[in-house]
Amino acid sequence: MNTQVKIVGVSGSPRKGSTQYCVQEALLAATEISGISTEFIDLRGKEIHPCIHCNRCIQKQLDYCPVFADNMRDYYNIILHSDGLILGSPVYQMSPTAQIQAFINRLRPLGHYITKGYWSTKVGGAIAVGGMRNGGQETTLESLNNFFFSTGMIVVSGGIFAYNGAAVWSNDKKERGAREDKVGMDSVRVIGRRVGLIAKILKIGLANLTEPIEGAILAGFSNQNELEQKIKEFIHR
Repeated sequence: MNTQVKIVGVSGSPRKGSTQYCVQEALLAATEISGISTEFIDLRGKEIHPCIHCNRCIQKQLDYCPVFADNMRDYYNIILHSDGLILGSPVYQMSPTAQIQAFINRLRPLGHYITKGYWSTKVGGAIAVGGMRNGGQETTLESLNNFFFSTGMIVVSGGIFAYNGAAVWSNDKKERGAREDKVGMDSVRVIGRRVGLIAKILKIGLANLTEPIEGAILAGFSNQNELEQKIKEFIHR
């Protein structure tokens, strides 16, 4: 089993500035853990249509959206083969941006990998950047973390220094504002290191198990039959 660990960071800001800087700093902190490689995805200026929930990707068992030939096509394989995911968003009306929400929703084609255990050993960490000190960072982090929860990913916090993710106050001064928020940037780096470390522990641990664990068990079911029954009930209800 390949034990090289890949952490992907996504900046969901439509502008160049503090969120982009924070996600890159988190990825840099992750590389302090030996054996970690990273990749940065910047959604600024990218064309990503909102998901229309047509389910064509599911019906055809595709790993990509067949409806829109936009920039999202570039990211499916990257996310599927990542071991850790760091999502960063500025706060827009106490919520994540439309850009990162569209990115999250358009990952629907990879949903069928949840029952195969692919998502259950991925690690997620969130970053929110607000122009105000108390400007909706907590609610934005909650929304990003909810995506991780809905896929069965393992969500890390920064412990006592960043309970549910990294919250940064940019004071509406873009990258300079983020740099000046020492407490916020400390939390960003904690999240980066923890995503990298936990992903590494999981991957090496799985590689050294004396017997393989099937996807159904990784997804939280007792066996494959139970999983198949749950899926059958869900589809026909």
